[in-house]
Amino acid sequence: MSGTLDGQGGAPGATVPVVTERNVTQRNVSANDFRAAFRAAHLGMAVVGPDGLVRVANDALGALLGTDPARLQGCPAADFTGLREDSRTWNTYREVLLGRRPRLNCTRRLRRPDGRSIWAEVTVTPLPGGRDALLSVADISERRDLRARLRHLRMHDPVTRLPNRSLFFERLAAALAAADGRGRIGLCYLDLDGFKAVNDTLGHRAGDRLLCAVARRLRECAAAGGHLVARLGGDEFALLVEESAGTEQLVALATAVQAAIQRPFEVDGQRLAVSASIGVVERPAAGTHATELMQAADTTLYWAKADGKARWALFDPERNAHRMTRQALSSTLRPAVERGEFVLQYQPLVGLVDGVVRGVEALVRWHHPQFGTLAPNRFIGLAEETGAIVPLGRWVLETACRQARRWQLDRPDEPLVVSVNVAVRQVWDSDLVADVAAILDGTGLPARLLQLELTESAVMGSAGRPLQQLRRLSDMGVAIAIDDFGTGYSNLAYLSRLPVSTLKLDGSFVHGFRMDEHPNPADETIVEALVQLAHRLGLTVTAECVESAEQAERLGRIGCDTGQGWFYSRPVGAERISALLGAGAGAVV
Repeated sequence: MSGTLDGQGGAPGATVPVVTERNVTQRNVSANDFRAAFRAAHLGMAVVGPDGLVRVANDALGALLGTDPARLQGCPAADFTGLREDSRTWNTYREVLLGRRPRLNCTRRLRRPDGRSIWAEVTVTPLPGGRDALLSVADISERRDLRARLRHLRMHDPVTRLPNRSLFFERLAAALAAADGRGRIGLCYLDLDGFKAVNDTLGHRAGDRLLCAVARRLRECAAAGGHLVARLGGDEFALLVEESAGTEQLVALATAVQAAIQRPFEVDGQRLAVSASIGVVERPAAGTHATELMQAADTTLYWAKADGKARWALFDPERNAHRMTRQALSSTLRPAVERGEFVLQYQPLVGLVDGVVRGVEALVRWHHPQFGTLAPNRFIGLAEETGAIVPLGRWVLETACRQARRWQLDRPDEPLVVSVNVAVRQVWDSDLVADVAAILDGTGLPARLLQLELTESAVMGSAGRPLQQLRRLSDMGVAIAIDDFGTGYSNLAYLSRLPVSTLKLDGSFVHGFRMDEHPNPADETIVEALVQLAHRLGLTVTAECVESAEQAERLGRIGCDTGQGWFYSRPVGAERISALLGAGAGAVV
């Protein structure tokens, strides 16, 4: 049986489409419009059959590829769009041609017959009402070039044009991640002796030109080995040897840098002489963290300065462990406080979402006349054992509060909290509440701009006098933070009864966020749970030892409030914090 095309005589209940002259005309007009638009479009396009062969290509596609569009007819579209370059893209492309997927979108680098290459965005979508697909190719070379230029500006120092701190740590993290268990890594970390005098006498413009001249000589020293040269801030530079051949190579590089810097510079008609102190570290890359490497380099740089400047010093674990004997340090701790041998450095606490500096942690350093500059882990334990921590802690608190008051007066609309470490013995052996009250009164610093940090073990075990002091301090408006949280076996229920406002997550948690290792999903789950618990208790969370932008982004994503670590800045002097505050959000020291 057959039905008529005018709807009469059809099968009972059947709906037969009516074909009229009007319908045919509309379809013909639509098809003609499509063909006209296809030919006139500025976007390169081709109609591709289910076999992957081009049925027709427009003039724009021919111009983009540098060929006659007629020559593309019958050619496999995958050949000139690079869709065979990886199996995943190729499989998706085949699925789209067969109507099993709605779209393919990818970026490819295409090479033209004239040798020029372009970056293109390739899109393939099925055409409605048929078996063919529409392929479009858009030139995005200018967009990619702009993105590359913007990244270059973001990752390079505007004065010397060298890679900046962000790019340096990115390359360092990549080098450590690429270690195959046998590779080694080396670092020359230097700053200029006498640079401050140039800035003070000739001005910052001359100082910047001197830095540019130094950068050129460092590039020359590193060029033969292809080593990365970066400006980390101020007059500090680093040369990264990603595939070290051994200590001898690093020593030779440091010696060459030393000689290059010691040659006089001509700046604005002035003959300037500076030198460099260099810390040299060389070790297996496997198992090395960026923070550990930089701390070793920082220590070694201090050795070079303490030994007389204008020299390099090689990291020596034996020297690090034995040179400073406990007896020598213990006997000089109390007199050192009276002689003013201690200084404070500050490390920013930065908002993980907006990059704004929320506060700083005050960290004490000892300028020892014999052993050079010592980090806190070299003497704080001894100070607690000998009782010298009480006068030292009082000095640290007063100095930090006085500096915080200066920042408050300079920037009254942008309050900056200063965080000061307090040892358990300070709580037991002194009237900490009276000391804090007197110092706040004497310096004029509001209590809300002071935070005291105590270790987890000290706070969690608080009872009697310590707990009473913490509560009185909290009632005054002083914030209390738990430092290195997560390293002990805390009674979390007890946390809600303590006058605590901040938890500082120990750096061991943050190391678990490194993609160059084999991350344990449990690490992120634990941190996220701790953050949620803290927030429900009304506490803020600071992540310590942040080393990379990726760690900062992931920590911010799961709710951490602030971050602290070498990614943002090493501990620096108060004047550099002032410069950082003036630079605004996103700046690093």
